[in-house]
Amino acid sequence: MTVQTQKLSPLRLILKVLISLVLVAIFAIGATFALSGESLMKFPGKQPTNIGIQSSGQLASCPNTPNCVSSYSQDAEHGIEPLAYNSTPTEAIAKLKTVIQNLERTEIIEETDNYLYAQFTTPLMGFVDDVEFLLDDSAKVIHVRSASRLGKSDLGLNRKRVEIIRAELS
Repeated sequence: MTVQTQKLSPLRLILKVLISLVLVAIFAIGATFALSGESLMKFPGKQPTNIGIQSSGQLASCPNTPNCVSSYSQDAEHGIEPLAYNSTPTEAIAKLKTVIQNLERTEIIEETDNYLYAQFTTPLMGFVDDVEFLLDDSAKVIHVRSASRLGKSDLGLNRKRVEIIRAELS
């Protein structure tokens, strides 16, 4: 037995070194992606079919999952205040567009004089969230709906995103 143990020791050492090198390489690749702002993995999901102004003249309702907020929702889980503005509608949409374009991993998909649709991609896993804005000039607010495409929970990311945008607009 002593002879076998001595023969396996160099092999075990080589295996440990190889495993360590593989782990270091994986960590280095992950760190490179994280620092570059690119997603390590991509899970974009499919764009929902209910994007856009609905026949009711509002944005779509949130699903029953907790990964969506909307200024049209009345319940505490999904409800969020619309974004207020004190300018012309054209100036409000232009300022909103600038704020969104200055956020990382964001792409504006559709834009009209009173509506804006953007996609936000999370940094690590590449999840895509759909965020819509609908201007209501009579109330001087911009309604908002922010929803994750995949999963059940977003750990509050959609609410946090809307509050960041609100702060930047102020």
